[in-house]
Amino acid sequence: MLSEKIFILAQYADQVVLFVLVAMSIVSVGMIFERYISLKKISENSTQVRLKIKSILNDNNLMGFEDLAKDTSTLEGRAASLALRHLKESGAAGAEEMFNSFMLNEKPELEKYLSVLATVASNAPFIGLLGTVLGIMKAFNDLAQATDAGQQTVMAGISVALIATAAGLFVAIPAGIFYNYYNRKVKSIFTSLESVKELALAYATQIKKNEKP
Repeated sequence: MLSEKIFILAQYADQVVLFVLVAMSIVSVGMIFERYISLKKISENSTQVRLKIKSILNDNNLMGFEDLAKDTSTLEGRAASLALRHLKESGAAGAEEMFNSFMLNEKPELEKYLSVLATVASNAPFIGLLGTVLGIMKAFNDLAQATDAGQQTVMAGISVALIATAAGLFVAIPAGIFYNYYNRKVKSIFTSLESVKELALAYATQIKKNEKP
């Protein structure tokens, strides 16, 4: 019968689930550290760029955009450098589209592994729950087959089965926390890029006005 095959599967599947969760944990931890290293410097640079933009706006000196474009060590600086070159060679036409293309090109690299962390965070608890259900099935099946087994045998089996749920949460919680943390970092970087784009367009408008006789 199908139910018997399911109970046979439960004898081993609960342990397989634990191995799967351990593998997911190792992978997610690796991705968390990789994103930390990759985004840390970019995020720090973005903070500095936002301070420079704030200073440019406070001084009402749009020519400061040229100084911003000289620092190609930052993501915003590279974007500003490309925009400045475009403005000098082709004018304001197409500058916004060029900037948007730059941002879209950088987006996959900035969001690298975030979708995997989100998947781990949302699915690990269900995988752990599956392991617990299979473990409980195994415990009651063992009780039914062993007539001399008592309450302690069942409780021991259930307590072991609950490890899978705990493991699922242990994997999911850090993945969810760091996904949200890095997602906010990426959004902050894109906000900084948007500020540079608006500054570039304002700079182009000022240059155009200065060129008029």
